[in-house]
Amino acid sequence: MSPTSTTDVTNRLEEAEREWEERALEPVLKRSPETKESFTTVSLAPVDRLYTPNSLPDFDYETDLGFPGEPPYTRGIHPTGYRGKLWTMRQFAGFGSAFDTNQRFKYLLENGQTGLSVAFDLPTLMGYDSDHPFSEGEVGKCGVAISSLADMEVLFDGIPLENVTTSMTINAPASMIFAMFLGVAEKQGADWKKVGGTIQNDILKEYIAQKEWIYPPRPAMQLIVDTIEFCAKEVPRFNPVSISGYHIREAGSTALQELAFTLRDGIEYVQYAIDHGMDVDDFAPRLSFFFNSHNDFFEEIAKYRAARRIWHKVITERFNAKNPRSWALRFHTQTAGVSLTAQQPLNNIVRVAIQALAGVLGGTQSLHTDAYDEALALPSDEAALIALRTQQIIAHESGVVNTVDPLGGSYFLEKLTRDMEEGAFEYFRKIDDFGGMIEAIEAGFPQREIQDSSYEFQKAVESRDKIIVGVNDYVMTEERSAMNLLQINESVAELQAERLKKVRAERDSARVEKTLKDLASGARAGDNTMPLLLDCVRAYATLGEMCDTLRPVFGEYQEPAF
Repeated sequence: MSPTSTTDVTNRLEEAEREWEERALEPVLKRSPETKESFTTVSLAPVDRLYTPNSLPDFDYETDLGFPGEPPYTRGIHPTGYRGKLWTMRQFAGFGSAFDTNQRFKYLLENGQTGLSVAFDLPTLMGYDSDHPFSEGEVGKCGVAISSLADMEVLFDGIPLENVTTSMTINAPASMIFAMFLGVAEKQGADWKKVGGTIQNDILKEYIAQKEWIYPPRPAMQLIVDTIEFCAKEVPRFNPVSISGYHIREAGSTALQELAFTLRDGIEYVQYAIDHGMDVDDFAPRLSFFFNSHNDFFEEIAKYRAARRIWHKVITERFNAKNPRSWALRFHTQTAGVSLTAQQPLNNIVRVAIQALAGVLGGTQSLHTDAYDEALALPSDEAALIALRTQQIIAHESGVVNTVDPLGGSYFLEKLTRDMEEGAFEYFRKIDDFGGMIEAIEAGFPQREIQDSSYEFQKAVESRDKIIVGVNDYVMTEERSAMNLLQINESVAELQAERLKKVRAERDSARVEKTLKDLASGARAGDNTMPLLLDCVRAYATLGEMCDTLRPVFGEYQEPAF
């Protein structure tokens, strides 16, 4: 189409839209005004009344949309979408002892779950053993308690790690937990080359949002690069980092901030690995991402589509990746825990279904659906099963898997996708001006951005500009009916203390001492820490002992006041 004819079409559409406004819209607005002065997404971004081709100036099908399985990947990374293979149904699970969680894993697998996802308790996330004084009152409460290889052996007892992919949500002590996981695989006789899964291992978002760290940013980044390098050589089917926006969104960010900060974290990991001497195509194909799915259906779908387009542009233009597998952004989705309400908790089933559907329509590779009771406690068996069944109903009854990217070409969705892309690159420019993501974190930039967004959303809720059903409208005064909530008592801590006492009594103490000493000296020398950690794990050194060995080497992080 010539430039003249394009201009003619644009002008005709503008004229037709003006005529429609005069003929149809204005009389209706006079009789029945719209309910608000402005309509916005969950992120408080304005939404127009109507979207047309004129909302997308210079939109080009091939460069902006393209075909599935090909750059720019707006429509997905697989040519057949879900027609060839469904997303992995990976329910996040972990509570109490390794014995308790092992039974939950088997229950979910028996009911059709297709991948494991491990939630760890707070002491484990912070690198403390279950019997450490700092662990008191927290053992097994928000996830499974893991202190040594002995616990990890129980966690995966009867679950062949070659046959099921496993995701582990842990960051500061991720390399220690990963070493324990590989130790179990080794004891099972599994070939590391065939073991698949993901370790989150995303420390940057901890400084930004979740606040579970041990070491300062730069030595923490070295541990992550060690893991990336080790996986590229020894465990090639394992994703050494799951670059996570989920917790950024849970901390109160907008969808755009989640997208921009997550992808910019990814850029930082790539740059550090390249600076370490690695070739981008040796590790980029195994980087994965992890996004939130919140309540605003179209905003979330646009976010995922923009993420793929941005990553393709970044990895090819900024890092000159040549392998098409490096270009394709793969991601896991979890429905928004922060959106769940303690009030009228069964309403959460509806929220989760909407969010899960957005993840699927956005092209996720794997999905976790929250349980309806998670605003009150860790999921009960019944609630976890309903969450899994939500995915199965979407997969087999909704029809959304029949065609690839069914919403592609929607003027509204494509405009949202473009806005997301442009907004993310603007954030990249601001972060690059600081010198990189670590420098931006040290200056408190992403932290302040999230704080401001969280504050604005809370104001919108309190003013009732944003309605949350059951919270600030449609409130029910009667008390909630009794629910069968999962309770974790202190017997878990007692069991863990006894197990740790037994491990320490039965292991070769001299061997443990030597492996920990080698770990400290190797870390000081800049050696890859993964082989050293594996030696510690095989000797049954505990998580706390390994983390404590590196504390004087790397130091401990204290967040400055911003």
